Amino acid sequence: MDMLKDWLVNYWLDLAVPLLVILGSLFLGLWMRNFAYRAFERWATRTRWKEDEIIVQATKRPFLLWCLLLGFYVAIQVSRIPPRWASLGGRLLGSLLVASIGIVLVDVAEKLLRIYLSKARLTVTLIALVVNVVRVAVIIVAVLVLLDIWGVPIAPLIVLLVVLALFGALAFRDFIPNIFAGFQITSSGVIKHGDYVKLESGEEGYVTGMDWKSVQLRALDNSSIVIPNSKLASTTIVNYGRPLKKAKEVFRFYSRLNQKELTGLRARNLVELAQVLKEVPDSAIYYHTHHFLEEHQYLTPEPPNDFAYWVGDILGEAVLAEKLASIDTFEVPTLAALRSRIVNVIEEHLSQGQDSRNAPEGQEFYFVKSRSVVFPTAYVAHDLREFVEVLRKISTNSLYFHMFEARLRLQRGVNDFSIWIRDGLDDVELANHIARLDPYNFTLEGLRSSVIQLIEKRIK
Repeated sequence: MDMLKDWLVNYWLDLAVPLLVILGSLFLGLWMRNFAYRAFERWATRTRWKEDEIIVQATKRPFLLWCLLLGFYVAIQVSRIPPRWASLGGRLLGSLLVASIGIVLVDVAEKLLRIYLSKARLTVTLIALVVNVVRVAVIIVAVLVLLDIWGVPIAPLIVLLVVLALFGALAFRDFIPNIFAGFQITSSGVIKHGDYVKLESGEEGYVTGMDWKSVQLRALDNSSIVIPNSKLASTTIVNYGRPLKKAKEVFRFYSRLNQKELTGLRARNLVELAQVLKEVPDSAIYYHTHHFLEEHQYLTPEPPNDFAYWVGDILGEAVLAEKLASIDTFEVPTLAALRSRIVNVIEEHLSQGQDSRNAPEGQEFYFVKSRSVVFPTAYVAHDLREFVEVLRKISTNSLYFHMFEARLRLQRGVNDFSIWIRDGLDDVELANHIARLDPYNFTLEGLRSSVIQLIEKRIK
């Protein structure tokens, strides 16, 4: 006991100074923390920054620890501890300080990144990737500082990291641009999930997925298109926005192929022509009044029907041929009514006492009928935007089926497009506009353009 008293009497100053330094650091830390957080709170209130609580919660307790570590470090330096032990203690305290700061930085960075990246509407995968990259970067910096504290040469490690980064950049040269492009696309909000987009290169469809490497589209034929982010960021994109009103039922586009068949029936003069017209199947009437529309789809006005052509060019009945050619097919609701109209025109001409001359041998009128094979295409439409985009793609056979065959041959009275728009979308006005188009006054491509213009005017 006497030895302890003697030691304290002789060395009390060696203990008092370090303890005072530690206590001073503690009190100074408390004062600095209160002062700093109050100033920080005033700044956050003035700038309306809502994430200040994250920083306060993450640093409030570690702040005192950092002050104590600094106090112990200064205390060791002013004490009479041997230099070797003072150096070791300083390194240990420095290592604890760097490690604790690194842990706090990782925690704060992760929370702030998740908040801001979520506001930028990035995908969960891309957010996780960015957070992990930042976490690894902070850890690497902390490790390098720790190694430097303990006297380990870090220059070779830095060179190694640079080399690895270069090799990584080369190995993932396609991967890295997609990440940055994906971040640019999602953060800018140029396109969003559910938008209908069309690329300069021709790809188009609804955005069904967005991640760190690509954007997924659902095309109008329900196929999937995967576009790398780097390509998407470097091309022109037309964004039509969100889908329009959904139809009660989808419109499925059909097409058809025709097979011609001889009926075995023929006519040598007008009397026989009128008689056979009363007996042939509807498919023969349809063929002889409509096949010109397909086979000569780029001519306008379209050629007359086969009956008018044969009567005028073979029999030389120019007046009757003109009457047959002037029959307005668009005003005729059914094939039966069309047959009756043609027969009536011929019989009225015969009732006027006109001669019924015979056609030269080999130039008789041979009746042909057509057999249609109808099949569904890959295209469907849920709304007007999808409908108009599909309309640009379908073949003229499909357009012909829905605009001509549906009306007369299938006896629907009006084209399929108008029926769907009226019944499926409740848009009577647009349906009537399309129904009033006289398809016989257009080429098929001209008809396509007219329908597209009417729909685009409606959806704009």
